[in-house]
Amino acid sequence: MNTQGSTHLLAGKVAVVTGAGRGVGRGIALDLARAGAAVVVNDLGSSLAGAATNECPAESVAGEIESVGGRAVVDRSDISSFSAADALIETARRSFGRIDIVVNNAGNLRDAIFHRMTEEEFDAVIAVHLKGTFNVSRAAAPHFKQQGSGAYVHMTSTSGLVGNFGQANYCAAKLGIAGLSKAIALDMNKFGIRSNAVAPFAWTRMVSSIPDESPEQKRRVEGLKKLVPEKIAPFVVALCSDAARHVTGQIFGVRNNEIYLFSQPRPIRTAHTADGWTPETILDRVLPMFANDFYPLHRSGDVFTWDPV
Repeated sequence: MNTQGSTHLLAGKVAVVTGAGRGVGRGIALDLARAGAAVVVNDLGSSLAGAATNECPAESVAGEIESVGGRAVVDRSDISSFSAADALIETARRSFGRIDIVVNNAGNLRDAIFHRMTEEEFDAVIAVHLKGTFNVSRAAAPHFKQQGSGAYVHMTSTSGLVGNFGQANYCAAKLGIAGLSKAIALDMNKFGIRSNAVAPFAWTRMVSSIPDESPEQKRRVEGLKKLVPEKIAPFVVALCSDAARHVTGQIFGVRNNEIYLFSQPRPIRTAHTADGWTPETILDRVLPMFANDFYPLHRSGDVFTWDPV
């Protein structure tokens, strides 16, 4: 753990980071600790497909934090379980006396083209990404409400915000997380609690499974390899600080040294008639009028075409 640039932005705070054993989650856990927070490092240590392994990445991250004087504990709760997520939050409260920050980062992949995707492949991804985000957030909510403060940061993805091929389960989960984040922001704002979503661009174990068979795929993968997972962490630390308590209900992106604020769905065209619509008049008038503003079937890579800064 590099202590260069350490601050006291989060002194006295307690954070839970799911999926914190590797990649983006690891970088976030280390930077939260560097900023003064005590960290619960949650990671099952499983493979991307969910299989049990003998790896203990959470222990390694906690050890890095403790080796430079930070405070950390390991938790291996399965966040797809509502009761296990509750136990995760209790680990934070039992170990450090409170909970201030929840970073929902844990994830898995079961990529398959839609007409071949199985129910298990769909359910497994929804269970970890979307249901897991709900479970951990819901477990922390009463404690946040009681103390009148709290920060949620949920990892979404441009796969959901823009689109991607062969990831119907992942796209649905990640767009669902953006909606869940907004709902939490609306419901909890009056209690001083904020909720934001971040789309991280990073070369991690999760994206390293992208195929690179065609020349186009090879070019895309080479570009993705330039994306450093640790670059996400400073923005998350900033969002979780008291200085950002006014920021809630937003969707951000971080891509190396680039930071984005994403749009949210709002009407861009309207059509009306005093006479009411019929299927025929809709086909004749409305759809042709709207056609120029229809969104193409873009994938994330079609929108973010330039090399990262």
